[in-house]
Amino acid sequence: MTRRLYRLLLLAAGWFSLALGVIGIVVPLMPTTVFVLAAAFCFARSSERFHLWLMQHRLFGPMVRNYQSGQGLPRRVRRRAVMVMWATMALSVWIVGTWWSAALLVPIGLAVTVYLYRLPSYD
Repeated sequence: MTRRLYRLLLLAAGWFSLALGVIGIVVPLMPTTVFVLAAAFCFARSSERFHLWLMQHRLFGPMVRNYQSGQGLPRRVRRRAVMVMWATMALSVWIVGTWWSAALLVPIGLAVTVYLYRLPSYD
């Protein structure tokens, strides 16, 4: 694969990830942070211009900068994210009302909760 094609694929993957991250802002249970960090990874390897834009973005910039510097996320944000995630999952299970919805959502919720609490955090 040529270097140019590799960069174009990474650039496309970066924009796709960022689009999914934006969708995740309004769609419950769809992560925002993971997709924004994936976009930062792709942009860092494909376009210095778009990586710099993302790092300086008003909404996404602090998230990417804190993660890349090893600071993680604020404790209150982590706590709020876990509470909102479990509340929306409980609501989803109640609305769907089937055993398989709980069987799918509980392991996902546990995995995300463990992941979030393993990240570094600050006050």
